[in-house]
Amino acid sequence: MRITDLLNTNKVTFSLEFFPPKTEEGERILFEETIPKLKSLNPTFTSVTYGAGGSTRNQTLRIVNRIKKEFGIESMPHLTCVGSTREMIGEVLEEARGMGVENILALRGDPPKGETQFKATEGGFSHSLDLIEYIKEKKHFAIGASGYPEGHIECPDKILDWDRTAAKINAGAQFLVTQLFYDVDAFLTFQDYLRTKHKVTVPIIPGILPFLGAEQVKRFTSMCGAKIPPAILQKIDACKTDEEVRNVGVEVCTDICSKLIKHGTKAIHIYSLNRVPSSEELVKNLGLI
Repeated sequence: MRITDLLNTNKVTFSLEFFPPKTEEGERILFEETIPKLKSLNPTFTSVTYGAGGSTRNQTLRIVNRIKKEFGIESMPHLTCVGSTREMIGEVLEEARGMGVENILALRGDPPKGETQFKATEGGFSHSLDLIEYIKEKKHFAIGASGYPEGHIECPDKILDWDRTAAKINAGAQFLVTQLFYDVDAFLTFQDYLRTKHKVTVPIIPGILPFLGAEQVKRFTSMCGAKIPPAILQKIDACKTDEEVRNVGVEVCTDICSKLIKHGTKAIHIYSLNRVPSSEELVKNLGLI
């Protein structure tokens, strides 16, 4: 089922992101423990990340297929431009279509490990905009795109980046999922700009990461250019154990989501990190079960 249809509801919904585990044991735990527990919360859909350079292509599609068929939850693969030609991406899309996949999250992708700048593969795509246009030509998938409330880390002007986000929608993206953030005002300003300046009407889904450790959240935000507000950073630095930090992560994300819901947000995408407790606690705190 298309995510655009699943989001067409008056209720507040939530979805979950998973990543392909690096080991067979990790995948066993994902399917025998993690997903069954989180399915009981009734997520609207799930998404599965796509490794650097398409390194998890087969695994990503296999996991998406299993989630759909074994658990009856709509699942969407991420797809990036990194390390892929137009033909290679066409093969991925054809394989996904054969599995009954109806939704794709189209991303440019990060530079390969060890490189600081993105370089398009010869015969491939330079920007997610190009990928979105190509997928739209297939006339089969509902297309999602990324949004950056604080601007993309590689773009010197966040307004320019927001304009580029609007261009993705004009090219065919039917919903946005944002990068993680911890500044509510940053998201609301981003959303208001797109709604007012560009008359964007598609769903803008905030991406929420209930962090698990102090160094982890500092590393993640540094990598993507997001800021940790001083009040939240103070709470994190006052913690003495990772469990205390995890509890703060749930508390902070509960507060963020509660404020967003009061401002009219109807869907939340939780970066689960393939863990149950924080996602479960957040959903329960928000009364979304």
